[in-house]
Amino acid sequence: MPNIEELLHKAMLEGKFNDLSGKGRPLKKDESNPHADPAWELAYHLLRDAGYSLPWIETLQEIEKDIASAREELKRAWDCHQEGVSGSRPASRVNSEWKRAQDTFRDKLDTLNKRIRDYNLQVPNPRFQRPVLNFQFEVDQITAS
Repeated sequence: MPNIEELLHKAMLEGKFNDLSGKGRPLKKDESNPHADPAWELAYHLLRDAGYSLPWIETLQEIEKDIASAREELKRAWDCHQEGVSGSRPASRVNSEWKRAQDTFRDKLDTLNKRIRDYNLQVPNPRFQRPVLNFQFEVDQITAS
C-alpha cells in the first residue's frame, strides 16, 4: 500500500491541486479558542478585531519596546565612546562618559528586570515567561558589534 505522501506528491505532479478555490491566498485559520467559554467567544472575537489583547501580552510588548530603547541608547553611547577614543578628546572624559552610560543602562536593566519578573508572574503558562536581562551579556553584545 503506498503511503499518503507518495499519493499527494503524485497528485501534485499531475496537477490535481491546480484548480482549488483560494489558490494563492492565505488559508483562513480558525481563530477560535477551544478552551474558551463558548458564551464568551463572540466577545473575544469583537475585542480581538478591535485591536485589544490580553493585558500580559500588552505588558510584554511594552517591556520589549523599552528593552530595545535601552539597547539603542547604550549603542549610541558606545559609538560615541569609539569615536572619542579615536578622536582628539581626552581619554579620561571619554571613559567617564562610557562608565556613566553603563551605569544608566544598569539602572534601566534593574527596572526592566523587575517588570519582567512581575510579568512572569502574570502569564498563564511558564512557556510565555521572558528571561531576565544580564547586564554583562548585554554590554558584551553592544561592544562586540
